Amino acid sequence: MSKAIDDALLQLTTALTRLEAAVAQRFEAERDPGDLETELAIMSEDRARLAAELDAASARLATVEAASDDVGRRLGRAIAAVEGALVPSSRPR
Repeated sequence: MSKAIDDALLQLTTALTRLEAAVAQRFEAERDPGDLETELAIMSEDRARLAAELDAASARLATVEAASDDVGRRLGRAIAAVEGALVPSSRPR
């Protein structure tokens, strides 16, 4: 083929590619509102589920922290009792 025909075919191919991209972009911009509503509903459900999981994890953390504080207090008393037993008493013999 001649150079002019090759150039024209290249220009046509480029134009068609740009047209296809523009059409795809337009379709994406005009998506069915139902699709967007569905996505929003799914995201709302996910948010609610994640909020419930966060609340449950926070409650478990509070329980663990309370247990840890209790164990710390008991351990402190036990250490004090052992130290008291190891210190020589000032009682007369």
